[in-house]
Amino acid sequence: MLTKPKMILIDVDGTLVDSVPDLAFCVDAMLRQLGMPPQGEDRVRHWVGNGVERLVQRALIGQLEGQPDSALYQRAYPIFIELYRENTSKRSVLFPGVREGLAYLKHAGYKLGCVTNKAAQFTEPLLRDLAVYDDFGIVVSGDTLTLKKPDPAPLLYVSKHYGVSPKESLMIGDSVSDVQAARAAGFQIVCMSYGYNHGLDIHTAKPDAVIDSMVELKNLLEGARQTGVA
Repeated sequence: MLTKPKMILIDVDGTLVDSVPDLAFCVDAMLRQLGMPPQGEDRVRHWVGNGVERLVQRALIGQLEGQPDSALYQRAYPIFIELYRENTSKRSVLFPGVREGLAYLKHAGYKLGCVTNKAAQFTEPLLRDLAVYDDFGIVVSGDTLTLKKPDPAPLLYVSKHYGVSPKESLMIGDSVSDVQAARAAGFQIVCMSYGYNHGLDIHTAKPDAVIDSMVELKNLLEGARQTGVA
């Protein structure tokens, strides 16, 4: 059973936002500029979650693991960045239940932070365009620190910012990277069933709970035991 947290950190891609439509558009436009065949949204959906650098690498080789030719990557990456800068939020949407879930967390008085591996130049416009940026007291992007998830550093950074201990903190994410970061930081971890985990069932990563919608957070957290209660 979960222990009632004082602070909750939430991932972006695959947790708050379905960003794949924009990412897939940019991947395919990049590939066309390079004279390569497009990969399509379904394949891109399996590749996201480790930052845009890794996404570009995967798109160039058409698979999850491996590395593309270095010269090809050096050509491709700036093309993708320019495309994504212009298409960060044109097709992306909040997942169903996100607005309701955030409204509940704010009303309940939880300290809220956003922790993502997406670079700040994309994270902040995306959250602002979808009108959720101001729901968070702090946003830590993939380039805010020198380390990013699955390293625990971003989670511990917010823990220190709020003055809340890891054992009183909860991460909400969608991937193995989120689970690994939370475990390493000493956080509890709840995962969304619908997210981006390279096509694998997130249950296999053994988070503390898996939910289908952020609307379920109300019952989950109100049923959590109080800190220090056996």
